[in-house]
Amino acid sequence: MLKTNQRVTFQIREMADHGYGVAYIGKDRLYVKQALIGERGSAVITKKLKQGYVGEVVCLHLQDAHRVKSPCVHYQSCGSCHLLHCAYERQLSLKRDMVCGWLKQAHLQSICVRDVVGMEHPYAYRNKVIVGFYKDKKRKIQVGFYEEFSHRIIPYQHCLLHEEVMDEIVHKIVQLMAQFRIEPYEEDRRRGFLRHVLLRKGTVTEEIMVVLVCAGTVFPGRKSFVQALSKSFPQVKTIIQNVNTRKTSVVLGEQEQVLYGKGYIEDVLLGHRYRISSKSFYQINHQQCEVLYQKALSLLKLRGNERVLDAYCGIGTIGMSIAEKVGSVVGVESNQKAVNDAKENAQRNHVKNIRFVCDDASDFMRRAAKERQHFDVILMDPPRSGSTKEFMDACAMMKAKQIVYVSCDPRTQINDLTYFRSLGYCCDEMTLVDMFPNTMYVETVVMLQRRTM
Repeated sequence: MLKTNQRVTFQIREMADHGYGVAYIGKDRLYVKQALIGERGSAVITKKLKQGYVGEVVCLHLQDAHRVKSPCVHYQSCGSCHLLHCAYERQLSLKRDMVCGWLKQAHLQSICVRDVVGMEHPYAYRNKVIVGFYKDKKRKIQVGFYEEFSHRIIPYQHCLLHEEVMDEIVHKIVQLMAQFRIEPYEEDRRRGFLRHVLLRKGTVTEEIMVVLVCAGTVFPGRKSFVQALSKSFPQVKTIIQNVNTRKTSVVLGEQEQVLYGKGYIEDVLLGHRYRISSKSFYQINHQQCEVLYQKALSLLKLRGNERVLDAYCGIGTIGMSIAEKVGSVVGVESNQKAVNDAKENAQRNHVKNIRFVCDDASDFMRRAAKERQHFDVILMDPPRSGSTKEFMDACAMMKAKQIVYVSCDPRTQINDLTYFRSLGYCCDEMTLVDMFPNTMYVETVVMLQRRTM
């Protein structure tokens, strides 16, 4: 049995989905941070997990030809990126190889996996930023991201995945906290005021939303704080106070108050203008989102009179992108605020053949199938956990001819593809889009068609 602080030699056999290289020491699995397939070296074991051990490289005896020096000074301590030590083209091939391996394990290797669609400039793509705060030993306020596998915040000055203005706003907030004596929230002691800040930016409109996640409703110096922040950054179109009093890792609480602006920002995606609230789902990479949606819609064979279901629809982006090409669209989403945004978005874009329902997608589908409702096309973009058997069973009961399945977690999608196959649905190819460069995450899309008996 391995022990923490033990030094071992390793050879990386495969990659894990969180970016660690995987080696085998006897029967034990060792996850080596920032190691690539084929590399050999020695590592010190730092942590025991249920599925194995975590190790950090002490020295490398054999390096991968695609290894590069990370351009980020925070890379060794921050766990937000996985692959900054790997050349970008190799990152793309690693993701494809990983998905192909999962398909083979599921006996779905007959599905053709296309090369990953990457970015020309794989940095500064995030339109959503979340940071936390703490006071260092000198009682100075610091801002940063949580260290991997911990609740310790790693301070930072600039993140390569952020636009420069986002980091400038973050550091301005730190200055204002000191100026107005606003204490950062201490999780262990459950005291202090400001827990997190969430920023959202419209890529096309350049509008920015600031959400101040607070541990209480009483905001000292609120008016002056808001005035100073909005004056410093004209791009900030709304500032929201979100109240989260729970002991939880979930960032946002239920209670909100608009301190400045309308409480939302707007952005343009594939020619439509969307309203985005603090809790609405919106893809973090605008450029690649358009690539993904265009690919998803190109897979469909449409006559123009189809009845379409957009499941897990969020603020209605996919459904509205297809509405003008079909007869009607029904969007289903469990988040009421997202549904409100979706309805507003349909009105402002003059899309009259779409309606939205606030409901759990599986519950909606189960009832619709019992009522013998029919949809010709089903668009589905479920959460990371994937869909449900109830939802997929209902698809089969409706005898939907075409199902476009978009996923942010290929593993759960592959599980669902296996179940869909048992229901008579198959797909020939999978397209991968690099929505999250410099991480091991990848977005996938497939077309499922009902086999004719």
